[in-house]
Amino acid sequence: MKTLFVGNLAPETKESALTELFAQFGTVRKLEMPRDVFSGKCKGFALVSMEGHEARAATSALDGKTFQGNGLKIRDERPKRNGRGKR
Repeated sequence: MKTLFVGNLAPETKESALTELFAQFGTVRKLEMPRDVFSGKCKGFALVSMEGHEARAATSALDGKTFQGNGLKIRDERPKRNGRGKR
């Protein structure tokens, strides 16, 4: 399974619309879209989990595509590093 970082989402984006967009390329296993506590609007990004080959197809097709007025930015999610910038 692969998790994708989907950035530059419009504040009015709904989970159902994003799931429908990615479902064209395979099964969306998990979708996390943080929302603002006070307004309830999308914070501008989401994490989408799909099978590896489906995620690669979605990335190549959707990266840079306009969705609800904004150009999507899709990248592989990178795990957080331990420590404070130490290598």
